[in-house]
Amino acid sequence: MNNGNGRRLNGETEEDDDDEGSEGDLDAWERTYADERSWESLQEDESGLLRPVDNKTLYHAQYRRRIRSLSSQATTSRIQKGLIRYLYIVVDLSRAAAEMDYRPSRMAVVAKHVEAFIREFFDQNPLSQLGLVTIKDGIAHCLTDLGGSPESHVKALMGKLECSGESSLQNALDLVQGYLNQIPSYGHREVLILYSALSTCDPGDILETIQKCKKSKMRCSVIGLSAEIFICKHLCQETGGSYSVAMDESHFKELILEHAPPPPAIAEFAIANLIKMGFPQRAAESSIAICSCHKEAKVGGGYTCPRCKARVCELPTECRICGLTLISSPHLARSYHHLFPIVPFDEVSSSVLNDPHNRLPRSCFGCQQSLPNPGNKPSLRVACPKCKQHFCLDCDIYIHESLHNCPGCESFRHLKSPIATEE
Repeated sequence: MNNGNGRRLNGETEEDDDDEGSEGDLDAWERTYADERSWESLQEDESGLLRPVDNKTLYHAQYRRRIRSLSSQATTSRIQKGLIRYLYIVVDLSRAAAEMDYRPSRMAVVAKHVEAFIREFFDQNPLSQLGLVTIKDGIAHCLTDLGGSPESHVKALMGKLECSGESSLQNALDLVQGYLNQIPSYGHREVLILYSALSTCDPGDILETIQKCKKSKMRCSVIGLSAEIFICKHLCQETGGSYSVAMDESHFKELILEHAPPPPAIAEFAIANLIKMGFPQRAAESSIAICSCHKEAKVGGGYTCPRCKARVCELPTECRICGLTLISSPHLARSYHHLFPIVPFDEVSSSVLNDPHNRLPRSCFGCQQSLPNPGNKPSLRVACPKCKQHFCLDCDIYIHESLHNCPGCESFRHLKSPIATEE
């Protein structure tokens, strides 16, 4: 008994020693994630005391920098944007995607943020379509065709998360080019490649493939997860896309969401076209019809094409029978805000807040929550340059990201309209 207990105790101590030894053998980046670097969540204030970092203020400052950069690009010249986009997301699922420099792995981080990007993409581009392509074992696989259903894309991606083999950038470009060549001339052809590998194993000359993509008017953008690669940078430069390398997960999230708004159209390809579109009616709930999308009988729901009377499941889409683009009026209205974006709100300086002669509003015009005076710290309020109403940080983000209308300007507009009618 005693010997057994002694052996058991010795075994436990040996296991503990092994655990301690394994922790001591961790690499620098592994120790970074092991202890979570908790000291970075603290900052020193004016009195020398340690206080938690105000992540909300930091996020808002980062957000406002992005809004300013977008507005400066829009005001320098008249920019035509592609509202009808056909985007393929190419996800690298080679052996490199299983690396754990992103926690828990590159593949898991990419899948998580691709799902969020798909939903954001369709929210900001209701007239556009998206498809998924994966690279594995040197072969490109098409997971989903171009479509407007975010749920079907997310479901297909989550069911194919396996990493193996090498990555082939040329095979992915050849596959995507074959699909995008069938897109009408008014559609903007885009490719977003999420690349984890440091090399590409191609069957031929990839430079010729890049020139074919350029002739096909494809805008190719790459987000790298490891390091900068010359061939990826060359691809983006030739096709007019953007190339960036993510430093961590939060940076990767920021980079991928930058591709959700429609980019400026390429000058020589920005040709105005008249597009035939149909506004289908929703079918009765008790009706039975064969769906042209899935080629099976379905009861209730769906939409009826106004030209050929075929049944489709969701909007926006293209009728499989007559080829008419089918949308709804809310989709058309939601794509309007990209043409006339709201100007960024101005930050209220501390000197204005501390001036006793200024009668500033004490509550946010949007949510009616109180706006405290931060003193010498960064301001917690912003003001619309047109209507001069004050808003909190949350309302600032909500107005520019989701609402796309200033409540102050809209209220003054409604107040002026009855006065004009009376006169």
